[in-house]
Amino acid sequence: MKTDLARILAVSGQHGLFRYIAQARNGVIAESLETGKRTVFDAHSRITTLADIAIYTNEAELKLSEVFTAIQKALDGNAVPSSKAPESELVDLFTKAVPNYDADRFHISHMRKVAGWYSELEKYASLDFETEDEQQSTEA
Repeated sequence: MKTDLARILAVSGQHGLFRYIAQARNGVIAESLETGKRTVFDAHSRITTLADIAIYTNEAELKLSEVFTAIQKALDGNAVPSSKAPESELVDLFTKAVPNYDADRFHISHMRKVAGWYSELEKYASLDFETEDEQQSTEA
């Protein structure tokens, strides 16, 4: 089953990723990918879909789905470094996966976050992402 990054949420101040379930009267109902526990996030929560996130490159911005695909190719079947791995391991990975990333605006803290998200998607969802065309045909 393909993962729709528009339905995968990162919530500021919360550990891990969440799957969008439904709109609630005063917020959003989401389910933790890791535990399956459902939570209601109110209107004050800073919620971002992974589809809305991109990283800076020297030319433009690169969508997170493209970054994940590049990481998958760079790893070539190996495990992604932990988000707590030494800085050099993460820099090596992103240099190999996205060699033109903008080092002035894409920091090690961002690399740690992306590596953690990649690992969580690999364990609890799929690294096969829906394309925009597939998302539109599902909505129609």
